[in-house]
Amino acid sequence: MAQINPSILSADFARLADEAEAVRGSDWLHVDVMDNHFVPNLTLGIPVVESLARATDIPLDCHLMIEDPDRWAPQYVEAGAGSITFHVEAAAAPVRLAREIRAKGARASMALKPGTPIEPYEDLLPELDMLLIMTVEPGFGGQAFLDIMLPKIRRTRELIAKHDLELWLQVDGGVSATTIERCAEAGADVFVAGSAVYGAEDPAQAVRNLRELADKASVDAWWACEH
Repeated sequence: MAQINPSILSADFARLADEAEAVRGSDWLHVDVMDNHFVPNLTLGIPVVESLARATDIPLDCHLMIEDPDRWAPQYVEAGAGSITFHVEAAAAPVRLAREIRAKGARASMALKPGTPIEPYEDLLPELDMLLIMTVEPGFGGQAFLDIMLPKIRRTRELIAKHDLELWLQVDGGVSATTIERCAEAGADVFVAGSAVYGAEDPAQAVRNLRELADKASVDAWWACEH
């Protein structure tokens, strides 16, 4: 079954507890952490993650778009995140970092920018619980989906199948009712959606609708049939 992770980057930051409640039924709550160095935007940090973890029982999926994740990622686990995504472009020692995140009790995930190929990191995949393919340039919400990422999603799914891994494949950026089916068909099974959820009149229903679209698209997808 597809997992839908609403991104609070598109939520009302003054009402985060209420905004988390508005998407009850989601699989995870996606928390974008940006430091205005790795990406040209500044969002939130450890204190907000700690508060959010206390305010909701939806597990937190923290996407660290920051420099020096080797130093900071473990502290986000301690703050209450259940999944930590670091960018391979920023990590000094991605295998060591993934192992440290797992040792602290969270799921370890690695993100790739649109211009970063997956193939050089094939040997790292067994160290991960999830891989994130960015379908926009990281840094801002509301960007248009990059169709040119679909072949990369497919290649990543092929590598996961090649090694027979239980590895989630997440996409983030421009995911909506008009793009989620193509992502699912290509091989994604975890979907971050921001404005498509929080811009809807009923965010919880938007989550259900997106999950239904993704599930239908993946049933007959090439990768589901081969699995």
